[in-house]
Amino acid sequence: MEKISIGNNAFLLPMPMVLVGSRNEGRANFMAVAWVSRVNASPNAMCIAIGNKFTAEGIFENKEFSINIPSVDLIAKTDLMGLVSGREYDKSKEFDIFYGSLKNAPMIRECPVTMECRLIESVRLEVDTIFIGEVRNAWTEEKYLTNGAPDITKVSPFCLSMPDNRYWSIGEQVGKAWHDGLELKEKLEKI
Repeated sequence: MEKISIGNNAFLLPMPMVLVGSRNEGRANFMAVAWVSRVNASPNAMCIAIGNKFTAEGIFENKEFSINIPSVDLIAKTDLMGLVSGREYDKSKEFDIFYGSLKNAPMIRECPVTMECRLIESVRLEVDTIFIGEVRNAWTEEKYLTNGAPDITKVSPFCLSMPDNRYWSIGEQVGKAWHDGLELKEKLEKI
């Protein structure tokens, strides 16, 4: 099967949608972000990549931010947070906001899982800035847990695909990490 080039911006990599929170001009502000990932195990750290936006200004100023994981029933509000700027609209009015120990990391009570992060590093790229934050605490409700851990089927997050710009729900479990390859590992030739 021959591979064909489809350019450098056509990666079909599903990206989890989150709402990033910061404090700007004394009020909570939120932005829809899909460029997010866990980047360190200890201390637990997450990264987000965003452009020159109002939310980024709040992160630079206060060195704190939140990552809020919305469920599929929040798709319209999440999309709205990416359509309008906090410079022009008070987006904080759309949510029930709470704070943990970090007073400049507003979190959204409607989101099944939220994390408050302390900025530990930022990396400026040509267009975007990567913000790396230590997760100081994560918040949820009992109804989203199974055996004490967040259950993806109960949280019901969604992803963004690009370049088609579509939202996707999470499907069925198809395997078990650090397990399904064990049989194949036994057949590998060791060096």
